[in-house]
Amino acid sequence: MKQQICKNIYWVGALEWSKEHFHGHELSIRHGTSYNSYFIDDEKKVLIDLVRVTHADDLIKHIEEFVKIEDLDILVINHAEPDHASALPRILARNPKLEIYASRGAQISIKRHHPQVEDIKIVKTGDSISIGKRTLRFFEAQMLHWPDTMFTYCPEDKILFSTDAFGQHFASPERFVDQVDQKGLWFEAEKYFACILTLYSAQILKKIEEFSKLGWEIAVIAPAHGLCWREKPAQIIEKYVEWATGVNHEAAVIVFDTIWGGTEAMARAIADGLADEGITYRMFNAGGADMHDVMTDVLTSKAVILGCPTLNNGIVPTMALYLEELRGLKFRSKIGMAFGTYGWSGEATKRIEAAMQEAGIEVAGPAIKCQFNPGAEDLEKCREIGREFAHKIKGN
Repeated sequence: MKQQICKNIYWVGALEWSKEHFHGHELSIRHGTSYNSYFIDDEKKVLIDLVRVTHADDLIKHIEEFVKIEDLDILVINHAEPDHASALPRILARNPKLEIYASRGAQISIKRHHPQVEDIKIVKTGDSISIGKRTLRFFEAQMLHWPDTMFTYCPEDKILFSTDAFGQHFASPERFVDQVDQKGLWFEAEKYFACILTLYSAQILKKIEEFSKLGWEIAVIAPAHGLCWREKPAQIIEKYVEWATGVNHEAAVIVFDTIWGGTEAMARAIADGLADEGITYRMFNAGGADMHDVMTDVLTSKAVILGCPTLNNGIVPTMALYLEELRGLKFRSKIGMAFGTYGWSGEATKRIEAAMQEAGIEVAGPAIKCQFNPGAEDLEKCREIGREFAHKIKGN
């Protein structure tokens, strides 16, 4: 079935329904994903991006609803990561004369992944090509999220092909955001930013400002994963600015692990203290929670509260995963505190605080430790610490 995005512009990508992890096993995906490729039917027959090689047959089938692979004229590669470009050898095997347009950064990434590719036409911000009734303009969007990333814009249709920016891991037979459940869609859009793009927040703000100065009016944003934005497409750009700036809600994310239940009891008491002062929170057991769902909540919460028992003079391994993820993502404008039980040494809270500081999280409350198992006085102290920390979340 032909799926039209704009007049004479069609989605020809592939859907991934069964995959539960992305980037190897690094990122969980709950709603599947799509590999978006777009065909422009003009005097020149143009393809914008490809798909993962595992889905090359779907790509070829969808393209050939319009034109034979041998009759394609131009391929624009906005980003050469394998989920968007590993089908390239399949296409070139049938059409070796295909003109490939890509950014300066893609000279390296394409040839490292596909050393057989010899001729790449390099474009930079402000360059354009005519494809008949339409023009394609290019914008270098480095580090959203690779050095090779660029956007392609068609002014006649006011459509922006934004590659990994503004996308979601979301598989659907529909093609537009407004056609699906909004709660699930927006969670995936937020999770995509939180777990993939947060580290590049400063660059995102810089590039959005640079792009806005071009004055390119946008009617549709067509990303490389998920669904297209056609109703108020600027809403996702505005969200990116908000997320990249580090705008936080008065909320806390509590992550704990526990061996004999003591640290969990402390977590619940701290949470009670937060609630007493009107602070909402989400609580997760590090041993069973989905870390990437947790990071999605961290994105918009002011506080991160982490606790675990001391084990082998350090922290439990599950907490180490969270600390490493926080270090890598470098969320903005967060405050944190540590807590935990211990038997005879008690190093865990110091390790957590040091890791928070490395992640750019301000340690804004004293660590609280309880030996072996917290008693009634210990738990009341945890509640009081929670109440005090709530005021810091509010900025008091």
